[in-house]
Formats: sequence, C-alpha cells, structure tokens
Amino acid sequence: MVFLLSLIAVPVSGFANEINYKNNMEDPEEIPLEVQIMLDRIYEIKEMDKSELTREERRELRKEVREIRKEVRSSNSGIYISTGAIIIILLLIIIL
Repeated sequence: MVFLLSLIAVPVSGFANEINYKNNMEDPEEIPLEVQIMLDRIYEIKEMDKSELTREERRELRKEVREIRKEVRSSNSGIYISTGAIIIILLLIIIL
C-alpha cells in the first residue's frame, strides 16, 4: 500500500517526454530539419511589417501560422501516460 501511495505523489511531468522547441533553439542538431524550417517561417512572419498588408493577407498569414504550429505539435513524438493509467497497469501486473 505504501508503494502505491508513493506513486500518487510522483509528479506527472516525470512520466511525460515533452520537447520545448523554444528552449532548444541553441541546439539546432536536436531539432528535425522539417520542424526547423517551419519554425523559421513562423519567426519570419512575426518579424514582418503587417501594417501594410490587407485584411485578407493578414488572415492568410494567421491561418499559415496556425497550420504550422499544428504540424510542429503533431511532429512531437512521445508517449504520454497519465498517473492513473500507470497505477492501473501496476495493479494489473501485481494482481496477475
């Protein structure tokens, strides 16, 4: 019982493998080339002078940024398991 209670106290972030691309910008070897190209495009768009653009052009840029961010998030490979799922798996292993 003490072992199971100690699992509840373990933070969930200890089980997650999350990559923060902003913090890894100093290490470009760790970022895949496709993701780096998409991030460069996002930074390009952020640095643009948008005051001269029409409403439709700004809308297209926003859509492009949203699509790029969605692709970058989906390219993040990792398995996320909640604490509750880990407890259930451990209980099944112990019982069986």
